[in-house]
Amino acid sequence: MIHPNTLSEEAVRQALHDVLDPEVGIDIVELGLVYSIKVTGPDVVVEMTMTSPTCPLGEHLVGNAIDAIRASLPDVRSVDVQLVWMPPWEPSRMSAAARTQLGWDRGAP
Repeated sequence: MIHPNTLSEEAVRQALHDVLDPEVGIDIVELGLVYSIKVTGPDVVVEMTMTSPTCPLGEHLVGNAIDAIRASLPDVRSVDVQLVWMPPWEPSRMSAAARTQLGWDRGAP
């Protein structure tokens, strides 16, 4: 178990598990939306995407990600969550648990 005040890539990833996509009720890590996490001292940069560039929840999920990181890791100085579109998201990025929850464990849609 990670101490809540330990600032690391894994601690940030754990915090992001609290950010649910409201359309499917699965967190953004399990959905494969988080592409990278970089921790430099007290500063955090996250690159994430949406399932589609036309998804209207982008800014909502970015704000929730920032809030989740700050709430879980009070020692963070700055949080920059960037939406990126390359590579495009695809269902194969989801975890096995997310695929099962969506009923996609019998094959991709």
